[in-house]
Amino acid sequence: MTASGAVPVGERVPLGRSAVSVTRFGLGTAPLAGLFSAVGARQAEETLTSAWDAGIRYFDTAPHYGAGLAEERLGHFLAGRPRTEATVSTKVGRLLVPGDGDDDEVFVGGTGLTRVRDYSAEGVYRSLSESLARSGLDAFDIVLIHDPDDHYEQASSAAFPALRRLREEGAVKAIGAGMNQNRMLLRFVQDEDPDCVLVAGRYSLLDRTAAEELLPACAERQVGVLVGGVFNSGVLADPRPGATFDYAPASQEILDRALALARVCADHGVPLAAAALQFPLRHPAVASVVVGARSAQEVADNVAHASRAVPEALWAELERMGEYRP
Repeated sequence: MTASGAVPVGERVPLGRSAVSVTRFGLGTAPLAGLFSAVGARQAEETLTSAWDAGIRYFDTAPHYGAGLAEERLGHFLAGRPRTEATVSTKVGRLLVPGDGDDDEVFVGGTGLTRVRDYSAEGVYRSLSESLARSGLDAFDIVLIHDPDDHYEQASSAAFPALRRLREEGAVKAIGAGMNQNRMLLRFVQDEDPDCVLVAGRYSLLDRTAAEELLPACAERQVGVLVGGVFNSGVLADPRPGATFDYAPASQEILDRALALARVCADHGVPLAAAALQFPLRHPAVASVVVGARSAQEVADNVAHASRAVPEALWAELERMGEYRP
């Protein structure tokens, strides 16, 4: 981070002790595959182009996103760009099979495929093979085990060993897990030799619980941290009645807390969204913040927020305010 507090969007940094580097901001591709509302192919292409033109070179995707649509769209876009410039992560743990609809469905539109949880070694190999075919890429730089909340034993005994073999063989450069919780990620960091973790929603201006144990453990072991969910699904981007916190309607208590944060930021001439985007990067264990976008305008807005200088006085005041505690 520069002395003025602004974050160089396209600055590349090492991802933990791995051979992978990522830009300080990455683009999450779930919105491009119809998360909550449909996005057309042209709009998706324009969004990706806007991110690339802004200097973003880290892209995160998954079979889960649009039942394969995000991987297809990202792969199509990268086919026209120098592959060595981009760092791409995908995920394993959900296989796609013929069918319509499932319990995880939050995406608008259909590909004729449905998701089946599978954290076995065979499931990992099959998932990665199908992701390569779907995207047209020759390799993924980072592979993460996706949301194994109710599947710890299989993730630990089968998925991680499979990923370690792929890493040893040079098929992938970095491995880890991506989740919306701290506790299991901490167990993986302590027991499974990951290169990185992606923690969503647990290191934000509202929820800083990842800083208690997870981030210190990652720093100690040189495990790179990718942070998603910096807006806690919306309330830190636009705190108003009807805003969401962790994908559910925000309580009045949470909304009041977000509005208080917004007032403090406004007193320093900084939008709340700018502080929310930049906050995680102040921790030395955090390599990149991954932010989803569904339009070129959203990318432009996020880049402007990321590039805005934030005075140290504001950070000090936000630190004194602490996090929301229910």
